[in-house]
Amino acid sequence: MTAPADASGTPSIDPLPLTGERTVPGIAEENYWFRRHEIVYARLLDRCAGKTVLEAGSGEGYGADMIAGVAHRVTGVDYDASAVAHVRARYPRVEMIQGNLAELPIEDASVDVVVNFQVIEHLWDQGQFLRECLRVLRPGGELLISTPNRITFSPGRDTPLNPFHTRELNAAELTELLVEAGFTVSLMTGVHHGPTLKALDAKHGGSFIDAQIERALAGEAWPAELTADVAAVGIDDFALRPEDIDASLDLVAIAVKP
Repeated sequence: MTAPADASGTPSIDPLPLTGERTVPGIAEENYWFRRHEIVYARLLDRCAGKTVLEAGSGEGYGADMIAGVAHRVTGVDYDASAVAHVRARYPRVEMIQGNLAELPIEDASVDVVVNFQVIEHLWDQGQFLRECLRVLRPGGELLISTPNRITFSPGRDTPLNPFHTRELNAAELTELLVEAGFTVSLMTGVHHGPTLKALDAKHGGSFIDAQIERALAGEAWPAELTADVAAVGIDDFALRPEDIDASLDLVAIAVKP
């Protein structure tokens, strides 16, 4: 996992493979999806400041490491042994535990914040997972959660387009799940394209996302212009706002344990 140190003496960590199940940083063709995930960490980071935080489903670990820059303590839980080993090697500020999200290996009422970004859509028993989040949170603690909006991510379908997703949700369905688990939803907002990405939608035949997916499915080399446009995307090209929630790309909710 750990390659020889570079000229500065810092170990070079091999990247996790890009499987389609999670996003990873540092890949030009993946940059749109990475930044679309990263904006939620960046915009909600202040809610983790000085807190004891659990990231349930930490994946590659870049988000947990962002949180570690402001939190009192960050623990990550992931089912994938290779991801756990990767985070331990690359992001030593994060305490990693391998475990099942349906049975979190965390004590009752022991954390202030649970972070769960782009994960719940992968889980078979979403209600059980949310009840586990409620269990480990202290009273008044917050669950910060994001997930693709079913309405825009798999439009007109009963089953997800992404083969790694078990069930996608719209805003009403996510709210219902959170309330049934015992949470109070204090905010439901969404990720939208900002002006630059709207211009790229128009430039690439009406959908910047579809232009990327078509090339990925074709298994062909990307045109240089598309690659450059994707690689240039930053978090400020997205907007996080509650208006037009059903038209959002991703749902973002803050839920509170009473």
